[in-house]
Amino acid sequence: MMLHRQASSDLRPCKNGKYRALMPILCGAFALFILTTVPFSFPLESSSAAAAAVFRSQIFASGNLSILSVVPCDLAVGDWIPNPNPNAALPYTNDTCWAIHEHLNCLKYGRPVDGFLRWRWRPDGCELPAFNPAQFLELMRHKAFAFVGDNIARNHVQSLICLLSKLEYPIDVSPSRDEHFKRWKYMSYNFTMSFLWTTHLVRSEESTTGGTYNLYLDEFDESWTSQMGGLDYLVISSGQWFLHPMFFHENRRVVGCHDCFLNNVTELGIYHGYRKAFRTAFKAILSSESYKGITYMRSFSPAHFENGLWNQGGNCLRTEPFRSKDSALEGMNLELYMTQMEEFRRAEREGRKKGLKFRLLDTTQAMWLRPDGHPSKYGHWPEENVSLYNDCVHWCLPGPIDIWSDFLLHMLKMEGIRSAQERVQYDHETELNQR
Repeated sequence: MMLHRQASSDLRPCKNGKYRALMPILCGAFALFILTTVPFSFPLESSSAAAAAVFRSQIFASGNLSILSVVPCDLAVGDWIPNPNPNAALPYTNDTCWAIHEHLNCLKYGRPVDGFLRWRWRPDGCELPAFNPAQFLELMRHKAFAFVGDNIARNHVQSLICLLSKLEYPIDVSPSRDEHFKRWKYMSYNFTMSFLWTTHLVRSEESTTGGTYNLYLDEFDESWTSQMGGLDYLVISSGQWFLHPMFFHENRRVVGCHDCFLNNVTELGIYHGYRKAFRTAFKAILSSESYKGITYMRSFSPAHFENGLWNQGGNCLRTEPFRSKDSALEGMNLELYMTQMEEFRRAEREGRKKGLKFRLLDTTQAMWLRPDGHPSKYGHWPEENVSLYNDCVHWCLPGPIDIWSDFLLHMLKMEGIRSAQERVQYDHETELNQR
């Protein structure tokens, strides 16, 4: 991100003649150069050429500091284009990765490989390197990473495990047999990855009649907030579960609902609950004494039912991506996305005051443009009786959801430079305030 500040005097050297303010930037740039240009000692394709194209060197002014900044392109805006090498091997298949759940196993249930797997994401104005498992695992050495969310977050975890399987499979070190709370360890890297289940980010309960949820919008969901301690990274997300009818509780009383259709309860709507849930989840992170890691918020993952809802015969039968110029995010999807953005920016500002880092993993447009990437009818055999017959919510594995790890790795590689920029900005602001 560009830091826009009024330029003043020339860069002044410190007493020892060194430009100490620039050292974090230069060190971060060198580290990024190593990550993106020096191949690891694994039999993987080097991504140096593609990585070099990702960054646009620009000069910007920060007070009295003229700083050479390596500025990333906006990964969130772009288009899916045909893969220039359509015959390239897939990063994994249902035969090579054990982590794929059955309802996401589109290749097993007959979906043709040609078509939906032969596209790659190209951000506007730059190139995004393909996921490099060696780089990711090296960056995660001696680290702890957790994904917090629902079925879609678990979808991402399975994708990442499969992408990393080219180098290593983890061992299961989960504290219990509960499939909603999993922990894996990559022994060669001392890297621990966890999945922490939550449907609504805050404390919630399903009603005894089923299908309706009680959301306690001002109460932490301690099933995941109690496990943040010692984590280095956290990816938080939520979305589709908020479409269910809900009763909203605050201060231990019902304050409204979404789709409850009761005369004595105020209809507050889905966005009220969504906003308050993210606000409370971010409050849990901001107030934690044991978690000081980097928090990524993954943006809303849209569904693509057409010609009816999920329980009314709706389906997703398209065979190609949308083009960005032909299909814009709108309606409920746009409102949910914007609600997330507003709460994220709020948390980001609060985090900055406390020295906590919040990052945006913005995948919404990329996934909105992939109506062809869902299992649809390819999550089961045709004769099976299943509750979600046509699945237009989750994503096939392999499939377009694999791009989330491309985004994540790019952001991890950029973190050193971004943190250095922020330190320089903070130090300069402190200096100005002390004058």
